[in-house]
Amino acid sequence: MGAVHTNNGDDGRGVLCLGIESSCDETSAAIVDSNRNILAHIIYSQIPEHQKYGGVVPELAARAHILAIDEVIEQTLRLAGKTISDIDVIAATAGPGLIGGVLVGWMAATAIAQSTHKPLVAVNHLEGHALVPRLSAAAAGGNWSDNAVDFPYLLMLASGGHCQILLVRGVGQYELIGQTIDDSAGEAFDKISKMLGLGYPGGPIVDKRAKLGDATRFHFPRPLCNTPGCDFSFSGIKTAARIMLDKNTEPVDDTFINDFCASFQAAVVDCIINRLEHALGTDAVKSANPKTLVVAGGVAKNSAIRAAMEKLADDNGMVFAAPPMSLCTDNGAMIAWAGIENWRVGNIVREPVAPRPRWPLTEL
Repeated sequence: MGAVHTNNGDDGRGVLCLGIESSCDETSAAIVDSNRNILAHIIYSQIPEHQKYGGVVPELAARAHILAIDEVIEQTLRLAGKTISDIDVIAATAGPGLIGGVLVGWMAATAIAQSTHKPLVAVNHLEGHALVPRLSAAAAGGNWSDNAVDFPYLLMLASGGHCQILLVRGVGQYELIGQTIDDSAGEAFDKISKMLGLGYPGGPIVDKRAKLGDATRFHFPRPLCNTPGCDFSFSGIKTAARIMLDKNTEPVDDTFINDFCASFQAAVVDCIINRLEHALGTDAVKSANPKTLVVAGGVAKNSAIRAAMEKLADDNGMVFAAPPMSLCTDNGAMIAWAGIENWRVGNIVREPVAPRPRWPLTEL
């Protein structure tokens, strides 16, 4: 497994939270303080184990989490120069996600909390993504960061398993404005990459190839665009891609692949922007008058989506914000920060919690 280690060199101020994430194919832990400092953050990635299958294999993921979880937590504490007695709050993902992996991280957190008598927070994985821009936010160019994303804000949450537009009013206060009716944007990127034999995970690969291609060469449909509502559909774009490739008689060389990726990505971006435009016109959003347009989740790393959303925000007199690239994919820092945010409002575990493979944000 590959490992990513970061340490800001901060001795820690305020409340310290140990966050644990294990909902998919990343085993991660982080220590974050209540003043938005990341003291230590470690991610063990399982991508090499899953690449040959073209996607995450749940059984392999759960086994890898079991093997890695203790070491990840211990290394995080050492990197921060802390012991478990220095930690004030324990937080872990309790869902949604691959239940085998969720159980590994949740049981580890529960054991630590019970043995140390420290407060425990059951974090909704999606809320981790939704709140992480309040920990650290950056513009599309990666240069702006002021940690000033205030409630309410309009959020585009896009990952391999989710695609939603949410009005974020506060911790635990999420109003669903629109969502995918079939596949997520992240899944679509992965499937296109697999069709072209580019590898896994597909999102970063497609984005990189798209920068070199002609987005006008292939015509992809824009499902639901210019129809009422704010819901997404990406299944039709994938089907169109499969049909194009099945009927194709041209050489599938680098130019073909780059143009195909650019055309596909342009269609996804158009769909996202169209649905966000509709969202900005809804009564709920107009009434809340959010000042910030936020993108979060793994798909938030996509350069074209970030640039298009930044322009949309500017056109509507809003500020655009996104987590830095390192905090877009699943990570322990977002869970630790969500733990602090929930602890502040008294959302701690007071009776046994059963991890959940499905847990909509609107049920918070």
